[in-house]
Amino acid sequence: MFLGCALLAAPSSPAGGVTRDPQPPVKADREHFPQTSDGVKGEIAAPMPRYLRGVARTTVRTKWQVAPGVTYYRWGQRDARGPIRAHLLTVDLRTPGLALDYGSPGLVGRTDQVSDILARHSNGPGAIAGVNGDFFDIGDTGAPLGLGQDRQAGFLHAPRGGWNSAFFLDALGRPDIGYLPLKMRVLHRPNLSITNVNSPEIRPGGIGIYTKKWGPTSGYRVTGGQQQHVRMVRVVDQRVVEIKNKLTVNKHINGFLMIGRGEGAKRLTGLRKGSKVLLRGRLQGGPTMAITGNKFLIRDGVVEVINDREMHPRTAVGIDRDTGEVLLLVIDGRQRFSRGYTMVELAEMMQDLGADEALNLDGGGSSTMVARGPEGGMGVVNSPSDGAERMVANAIEVTYRAP
Repeated sequence: MFLGCALLAAPSSPAGGVTRDPQPPVKADREHFPQTSDGVKGEIAAPMPRYLRGVARTTVRTKWQVAPGVTYYRWGQRDARGPIRAHLLTVDLRTPGLALDYGSPGLVGRTDQVSDILARHSNGPGAIAGVNGDFFDIGDTGAPLGLGQDRQAGFLHAPRGGWNSAFFLDALGRPDIGYLPLKMRVLHRPNLSITNVNSPEIRPGGIGIYTKKWGPTSGYRVTGGQQQHVRMVRVVDQRVVEIKNKLTVNKHINGFLMIGRGEGAKRLTGLRKGSKVLLRGRLQGGPTMAITGNKFLIRDGVVEVINDREMHPRTAVGIDRDTGEVLLLVIDGRQRFSRGYTMVELAEMMQDLGADEALNLDGGGSSTMVARGPEGGMGVVNSPSDGAERMVANAIEVTYRAP
């Protein structure tokens, strides 16, 4: 891992190193994906190539061992665009007793603070650190947009495709970053194409599955408010037991629900009470743990993002193939002492730290890192931009049990 700085001396900071940019960004700077779940527009950085930005000062201010194989670093850095503060956890999964897992608030359609998500991990080894995870349906269902696989609870949620860029542990427990589509089908009914499982919204024309892991029913929130041409089928013990054209709210899910919108609802009309429904599905490759981000920052050592304009607090996960370490990085932002990073800057920092693969997680007010301190207590170690921890959908948690 390279915890250091650029080799170029920083040029003098130009006037307006950070600007509101009255001109719209050029087409090459546009990337059509959400920067953060909260939708806050970030400050716009003045156009400036990396070799001109340089680094005026980088200091490792704090470092401690969180647990065997886990080290926390905090440092400040300033370049021509302004200051940032960075927080890094390095995780060596070759360490006996050390593991990574999906941190859940308990139900897919529920949110909680990262510190409380980690505290909830009581089965098996205890959580000793973690960061916020996936983008989520903030202000509505609260559910994550992508996929989730928990080591204990198993498969939790996923769309069939479209938000499936993931950090995961494969069937052998090895960390990887890649695209994980959902593979799910209804046996002997090829016309019933499943588009979502426990997702915040069913795609138009699609069929979504909702289980008790989602939580109480959410009514028409999962159909984007659509109330016409909607159908719900409830299945218990592989048999249809209930069919409705109206969706319920705050009801416990016994068995599982199949909810169709538009064409999906029309296809569900082929089911009758007593019809047999056999679901088969999993995430491709059978990962033991998985969580989604929205953009690959680095693939095979190459930076994949192009947006070098909009600055936000950021969270990222990366893999150093040389050392085998997993890197969890949080950049503070929207604060005087830390301006935040653009997507390109985040990718370049992960590259400097040694990451060969890296994934962007949710940022903005969601960016949170929690870790065990030198004295043993758990706490937030970064500075969330809201002034306190935000309620988020999930987390990547680091667990440890002494061998």
